[in-house]
Amino acid sequence: MIAPYRTTPVFDETTLPDALKREHRTKDGVWGVIRVLEGELKFVLADSGSETILTPDRPGLVQPQQSHRVEPLSKLLVQIEFYDRDPAAPLP
Repeated sequence: MIAPYRTTPVFDETTLPDALKREHRTKDGVWGVIRVLEGELKFVLADSGSETILTPDRPGLVQPQQSHRVEPLSKLLVQIEFYDRDPAAPLP
C-alpha cells in the first residue's frame, strides 16, 4: 500500500479553508485523496463540471493539476492525503 507523503489536519464544515471551496488544482506529479470521515462533501471537477457526493464510503481522487473545488453539504469531518504517485495504481 502506498503511504501519503503529507496529510492535512481534520477539517470540519467551519474550519474547511476557503481556498478549498474555490477552484484550485494540485501541482504536477501530486495526487490528492479527499477522505470524508463524517458527513457529505460535494466534489466538483471544473473542466467537466461533473459533481460527486463524497461520503465516508466514497473518497474523492484528485489527479495532478486537476482543477476542482469542494462544498460542504452537512456537518463534516474531512482530511486530505497527498501522494507522489497514483494511490490507486498497483505497487511495482
